[in-house]
Amino acid sequence: MNLSPELHSASLIAVRDCMGLKPGEKVLVITDEPLRTIGYALWQAAKDLGNEVLLIEILPRASNGAEPPPEVAELMKMVDVALCPTSKSLTHTDSRRAASAKGVRIGTLPGVTEEIMIRCMNADYNKIAQRTFALCKLLEKASTVRVTAPAGTDITMPIKGRTAHASSGLFRDKGQWGNLPTGEAYLAPVEGQSEGVVVVDGSMAMVGMVKTPIRIQVKKGYAEDISGGEEAQRLIALLEPHGKDARTVAEFGIGTNDKATLTGNILEDEKVMGTIHIAFGDNKSMGGSVRVASHLDGLITHPTVWLDETMIMNNGKVLV
Repeated sequence: MNLSPELHSASLIAVRDCMGLKPGEKVLVITDEPLRTIGYALWQAAKDLGNEVLLIEILPRASNGAEPPPEVAELMKMVDVALCPTSKSLTHTDSRRAASAKGVRIGTLPGVTEEIMIRCMNADYNKIAQRTFALCKLLEKASTVRVTAPAGTDITMPIKGRTAHASSGLFRDKGQWGNLPTGEAYLAPVEGQSEGVVVVDGSMAMVGMVKTPIRIQVKKGYAEDISGGEEAQRLIALLEPHGKDARTVAEFGIGTNDKATLTGNILEDEKVMGTIHIAFGDNKSMGGSVRVASHLDGLITHPTVWLDETMIMNNGKVLV
């Protein structure tokens, strides 16, 4: 397989700098057919660094958060570093959680493309980390977050006592995990208490760029009423098989990657600096209590964000 020098360089940054691969460590790359090229590029990077590396191709899963085969889940626990470029996300799976608990460092790259790898992996991850950790500190001190935006979003989410997570792109310590490329500060709002309206006007996971904004009425922590155009109908269809749990307000996140741009691919979109995202479904990976095989992020542009009484974003500009 012929790899472009740019993709090879981005893959080396991922393996060497982001995952902090050390001599003698074992690496597992899990991929599927749509992302085979990226899987091979990461395999090649680990091989070029002189490490033992396994490349496994699984069948594409049905949804974000659906488990890989049990044999692969076992393998994940037997290495030092696992990289998962797959078409559906393995981030919010019990297999990933079990491997992390064993101390494996894991980078998930759901739906990543060659363009996204090249554009976003060449960012300054030390700067992204600084920015992300600063926002996490503020989130952990607050009791509530309120978001408004020009498209109509106005939602209040209680976050008291919740741990904020920094997806800083640096996963060099035992058990650390997150997306690559990355750059977001996020947490799980307290279940059953978020109230208001979310209007997704950027992009929606598994739906893509939103032409007609998706209006989601949130009551007692659940997406009650979803309206809009074709995109809203597609979101309803994605949620349907998973029942009420899939409608849980699962995540509030702030993008911190200044190289990321809005493309319709949620892996990159949710990292775009100046945006926030609210996800519905599984929040177990973030310290919540809901386990469901679905986790769908909706992106909101030009947000104004208050943590308690303090404005930390104004019309998409981060003030901290």
